[in-house]
Amino acid sequence: MEQYIIKGGNPLVGEVEIGGAKNAALAILAASIMTDETVLIDNMPDVRDINVLLQAIEEIGASVDRVDRHTVKINGSNIKGTTIDNEYIKKIRASYYLIGALLGKYKRAEVALPGGCNIGSRPIDQHIKGFKALGTEVSIEHGLIKTKADNLVGSHIYLDVVSVGATINIMMAAAMAYGSTIIENAAKEPHIVDVANFLNSMGANIKGAGTDVIRILGVEKLHKSEYSIIPDQIEAGTFMLAAAATMGDVTVKKVIPKHLEAITAKLVEMGCEVEELDDAVRVVAAKRLEHTHVKTLPYPGFPTDMQPQFSVTLAVSVGTSIVTESIFENRFKYVDELTRMGASIKVEGNTAIIDGVMKLTGAQVNAPDLRAGAALVIAGLAAEGYTTVEDIIYIERGYEDFDEKLRSLGGNIDKVETEKDIQKFKLKIG
Repeated sequence: MEQYIIKGGNPLVGEVEIGGAKNAALAILAASIMTDETVLIDNMPDVRDINVLLQAIEEIGASVDRVDRHTVKINGSNIKGTTIDNEYIKKIRASYYLIGALLGKYKRAEVALPGGCNIGSRPIDQHIKGFKALGTEVSIEHGLIKTKADNLVGSHIYLDVVSVGATINIMMAAAMAYGSTIIENAAKEPHIVDVANFLNSMGANIKGAGTDVIRILGVEKLHKSEYSIIPDQIEAGTFMLAAAATMGDVTVKKVIPKHLEAITAKLVEMGCEVEELDDAVRVVAAKRLEHTHVKTLPYPGFPTDMQPQFSVTLAVSVGTSIVTESIFENRFKYVDELTRMGASIKVEGNTAIIDGVMKLTGAQVNAPDLRAGAALVIAGLAAEGYTTVEDIIYIERGYEDFDEKLRSLGGNIDKVETEKDIQKFKLKIG
């Protein structure tokens, strides 16, 4: 199994470019099969979840042409079936976006129940509620979500809880329903706006994305489009916090600074210097940072996907901090791993109480999920000595060339497979 070997202690310094948003790309790639004409998508991140989804789209008959690593042409005119059930698609959360896409276009879909990281309960009841409101019969049989409708008819849908996935899925299906659909209590994340913009570029009629009320007027068919995916705010935030935790100076390029405001505000509060440019953010941590409190919330609040990385930064800050996780109930699994590195963290329910320590020390740790894995890499970079991070397959689900980008900033990190590789790394680094 591949793992990362890290020697900590170097401040990260330099510039890093951010790729396309994984969470936007997954939904946009699913939506691209809703037209019979060719769609070109660029700024697509080359990560495992994206490749699994493209494989699933190809398996049902769509044409998938990888123009280059970050660009793909998709044509959905020859789709033969609306059942998607393979061992790989079950492992990614975004498999459910294929339901909204296929349901909108063909009025039926059977897709394997979604997987993804085990960070807590992520029910699909709001998706089902929305599909039923549009006139769909929904059942769950043999591990598949089965949906079928004679016709999709617009409806007024109030989401009981703010759900990014349900908002996107309902939006896709409603884009090709008869009449008008209103989604109230909609999620407002940047990638929802990106998916709506993509659908509109294909001829959909969606207004209000980015607010809590989205209005959709269904159209009969969608047409070809060329579209560029927005930058990944979570990848950007991860590098911002890596700079902060290692007391570095990093300029994060090709970003939309507005999408990072919740992260920027907390870093400034802790004593970082943060400079916002047109499409870049520079983070400088000239001294040990101060403690703070943070609570995860739906956008524009502090993102739950940044909570583990932020907790690592707090673990080496001055004083006692409190982190409250209000989105997922199982998102502190990395705490035991950080404790091995000398962190002082106590978890009570959905709250972590973090007493900052002067330094972390290297240890062998396991990545329990995607974002926690990235957080443990940051911890290794900030720690004294050598750290190995195992189960990096989780990290590669959402970060492209993570180790290469960190090396370009001066981080001592490499991907290895054997004990011999680890010894070679140690000899090289000294």
